[in-house]
Amino acid sequence: MGMTMTQKILAKHAGLDSVKAGDLIYCSLDLVMANDITAPPSIAAFKKVGRPVFDREKIVLVPDHFQPAKDIKSAGLAKIVRDFARENGIVHYFEQGRVGIEHALLPEKGLVGPGMVTIGADSHTCTYGALGGFSTGVGSTDLGVAMATGEAWFKVPDAIRVVLTGTKPSDITGKDVILTLIGMIGVDGALYKSLEFTGPGVSSLSMADRFTIANMAIEAGGKNGIFPVDEKTKTYIEGRFTKSYDVVEADDDAHYEREVVIDLSSMKPVVSFPHLPENTKVVGTFGDIPIDQVVIGSCTNGRLEDLAIAARIFEGHKVHSRVRCIVIPATPAIYLAAMHAGYIDTFINAGCAVSTPTCGPCLGGYMGILASGERCVSTTNRNFIGRMGPTDSEIYLAGPQVAAASAVMGRIAAPREVE
Repeated sequence: MGMTMTQKILAKHAGLDSVKAGDLIYCSLDLVMANDITAPPSIAAFKKVGRPVFDREKIVLVPDHFQPAKDIKSAGLAKIVRDFARENGIVHYFEQGRVGIEHALLPEKGLVGPGMVTIGADSHTCTYGALGGFSTGVGSTDLGVAMATGEAWFKVPDAIRVVLTGTKPSDITGKDVILTLIGMIGVDGALYKSLEFTGPGVSSLSMADRFTIANMAIEAGGKNGIFPVDEKTKTYIEGRFTKSYDVVEADDDAHYEREVVIDLSSMKPVVSFPHLPENTKVVGTFGDIPIDQVVIGSCTNGRLEDLAIAARIFEGHKVHSRVRCIVIPATPAIYLAAMHAGYIDTFINAGCAVSTPTCGPCLGGYMGILASGERCVSTTNRNFIGRMGPTDSEIYLAGPQVAAASAVMGRIAAPREVE
């Protein structure tokens, strides 16, 4: 029996010729990552092991969730991370002013690449599968042990083959693709499985699209999401990722639990209604839904391409008088590029608030908490009850084009209604 992309990567890192779904294996790790929320308990677990860090260049600490510090407690969490990084000579520690949202920052800095095994104490670590590696989220205890040993155990996942056909229309983003998929299979449709994206439609997806899709594999219950390495991948990592790497392809006889086919050319912009990402509806198939806030940013849609899409819609328009719109570039480099491209001017002239890079509003941390009964269209990745505020507030997940159009119209809207 052949192996999937994920199984091949895990087998190599376990020093095995082959693995199959359900096998329990130990793997060497290429990268270990934590943030300001998850690193402190990981550090506590690490200290109990009583060993030095396994490799100070393979541990990445990114204080991005509550930073710049929103209160005394968040400042204390950041100090724990800062002190640990200094004491252990951690090479890839990102202080304020240099930090970005972790899942945008690591690919941008060339810290992740094809064929790698990466774990992070954050569920959206699966983002890096967009580059053809295996990456997944783990608990803080496992992360702490990994910082000491450089190893982690896995149960080898089975896989779902997602075949993308057709060409993505200009008004569709990766967010529409993954929300459509989650709507098809449900939030538990890929429980502890690898979502392996393939097919001729992959070539029409930008790297920003792929990062968004891989990021939200976890929202379908997936262990990881992974894309093949093609010319777009190689162009993205050129000049960033300087290590040698393996291009892994699935075997022709690899086993997949099921196959899902999505025709990109037939897609239309979608939103996911509260309170689960699987509640996907095509924009325009429901009545008017007035909104109070829009958030454009996060590890799903805070990249330069996302900001460019939003800026094109905001150009010559104003944020609706009843709406607050918050725009958050995902990294300092993205912020600078958006500024030089004129996007920041466009956002501010339209009436948006533009923030320094932070995860803040996505997890209900700060920079955009909702009040009771308010509705938000957000380019973040979760719309659970109470995710961004009171339990009676509502979050509608969407791509940057729908979010920007909704901010202008004051209700959930399609881009064509503004353009």
